[in-house]
Amino acid sequence: MDFTNKVAVVTGAANGIGRATALGFAAHGAKVLVVDRDAAGGESTVGIIRQRGGEAAFAAADVTDAVSVKAYVDKAVSTWGRIDCFHNNAGIEGKVATTADYDEGMFDAVMAVNVRGVFLGLKYVLKQMLAQQSGGAIVNTASTAGLMGSPGMPAYVASKHAVLGLTKTASGEVARQGIRVNAVCPGPIDTRMIHDLERQLNPTDPGRVEATYQASIPIGRYGTAEEVANTVLFLCSDLAGNITGAHFVVDGGRSSTPGAVTAMNK
Repeated sequence: MDFTNKVAVVTGAANGIGRATALGFAAHGAKVLVVDRDAAGGESTVGIIRQRGGEAAFAAADVTDAVSVKAYVDKAVSTWGRIDCFHNNAGIEGKVATTADYDEGMFDAVMAVNVRGVFLGLKYVLKQMLAQQSGGAIVNTASTAGLMGSPGMPAYVASKHAVLGLTKTASGEVARQGIRVNAVCPGPIDTRMIHDLERQLNPTDPGRVEATYQASIPIGRYGTAEEVANTVLFLCSDLAGNITGAHFVVDGGRSSTPGAVTAMNK
């Protein structure tokens, strides 16, 4: 997985999966544009890359705003001349509530970031990749929530199903131009998001939720951001040249055998 002389753009790169992917691209030779609305976190990611001898820049962006999205695309191009890889990763979890009780403003906020943000990223990065006429690779961050229902998370589940629809549609539109579009579907990953959900579900004892979640995962633990990032890097690499329109599940087997933790695999 050699990304020497390639340019990678990663949204939601101030922490978690996005940061791990940005660091991974840089470690394998890419020049990385770190995109996030969190300027302090984004600049911190850039600082880590530079400390390790890599090349990176930061762009503050609201992924729900077309002008802001076009601006981060333009910054990557003005800085390095092109975009080769794009991890379309920014997302929020919203609140835990049943569909009947879900706040409409929160629903709109989740859909704005998780669906409109992914759409706008695709729209403007694809325009640039098509203009370059030299192919490219895009990975959208969906979720195992995009493959099944999850009671209490109607907005997040709907948004991640939409990400998979966008992935499949875009992949068919640009395949003949050498651009591949795939999605990664993380399960519970040891980042801020899962721990926020734990606190929402049981504010007095979030650790109990964590124990329950981890007990339901066949490998017996949360995944790491780096494990998801490694999948993104693979999908953006030449090793995945025949893969497009696909989704890769990174969940320790949870969606394949939900709750099936037996004495044999404890």
